[in-house]
Amino acid sequence: MEEVNNNMEEPLSEYGRYTYADYLSWQMEEMVELIKGKIFRQAAAPRVNHQRVSGIVFTSLFNFLNGKKCEVFAAPFDVRLPVKSKKHDDIDTVVQPDICVICDPGKLDELGCVGAPDLVVEILSPGNNSKELLNKYEVYEEAGVREYWVIQPSEHTLLVYTLVNGKFSPSRLFTHGDIVRSDVIKGFSMDLEEVFKDV
Repeated sequence: MEEVNNNMEEPLSEYGRYTYADYLSWQMEEMVELIKGKIFRQAAAPRVNHQRVSGIVFTSLFNFLNGKKCEVFAAPFDVRLPVKSKKHDDIDTVVQPDICVICDPGKLDELGCVGAPDLVVEILSPGNNSKELLNKYEVYEEAGVREYWVIQPSEHTLLVYTLVNGKFSPSRLFTHGDIVRSDVIKGFSMDLEEVFKDV
């Protein structure tokens, strides 16, 4: 499987290793992410229930954070997770979380975020579960994302991973009737009846 880069003569290979500098040179119609130098592309636009859930969660966070230091962003929004340095040639992981909250304004620049967001929310869609649950889990943990929410619209569930001593610790599985509270965004809570009411 190869992906054609409209801005370069050489095709992009799923087996190649790329950096953020490469990423900036591509002109692709579909959304792509880099995880440890490997290309991951979104096969299709998110489904209706994905967008319903995303809108409710984003709006809840936006309203709660209005006037506060932390800011919430929704995809498409580049989050670069540097390991060695912040140079474009050294960064090999660029992800676009469905929703993320950043409380350190020093991590924001005109290109997006450089460094770990405080809270990341990923909403699963058919076909992306392994990417979210395996690849992104690993890079979010390594980068130091303090809280990682994984929402499964088709199952009406939410799982919270909280960073404890550098490792993610999972919550119980939340579903209808539960109110989920964030340990990182103090005072923020979300009623899952509201989140899943139209899903």
